[in-house]
Amino acid sequence: MSIVTKRSTMAFFSDDRDHMCHRVRMVLAEKGVTVDVINVDPNNKPEELAEVNPYNSVPTLLDRDLVLYEANVIMEYLDERFPHPPLLPVYPVQRALSRLWITRIDREWSQKVDLLMAGKGRETVLTKARKELRESLIAVAPIFAERPFFMNDEFSLVDCCVAPILWRLEEIDISLPERSTRPLTKYMNMIFEREGFRASLTESELEMRE
Repeated sequence: MSIVTKRSTMAFFSDDRDHMCHRVRMVLAEKGVTVDVINVDPNNKPEELAEVNPYNSVPTLLDRDLVLYEANVIMEYLDERFPHPPLLPVYPVQRALSRLWITRIDREWSQKVDLLMAGKGRETVLTKARKELRESLIAVAPIFAERPFFMNDEFSLVDCCVAPILWRLEEIDISLPERSTRPLTKYMNMIFEREGFRASLTESELEMRE
């Protein structure tokens, strides 16, 4: 019998240190969705994950007979499945721009965070990734002074992608110059105190900023 038919409630397979899983947990927390979170050890994955996901990867969401296994797909599904509060703009242009920002975050930041969190590879490669990510964050910091949230007046899926990365900066040994990144620091403090964000944190993530 398939796990999909065994589970009567929504289930989420999650790595408690992975920022892509964290972004989905943020959406779940913001929406107040009741879900069975299954922590997955990347070195010892449960058989049931491979049964439903051909890539045997996290994040993976099960909702009755539906299986989703890409973070951004899962986030948009949850936003449509549980429409309040909405986490994408109503109008097509703004929605497209939000998706574009998420794509840029994934291409310019997420891959570097994955590399640094894994800590595997030549030191020159890790140093380069750390330097490029730090410089990119410093360059983008001023835009946080323009609106309350990331390129938006309302909290959105883009914030759910940005916040887990910012939470991990200390863990990946990135410090930001206080003077030139004040808007970003202010944004970080606001997001980190947000109820949904606090609810999304795992014990492992809490330890990242003790």
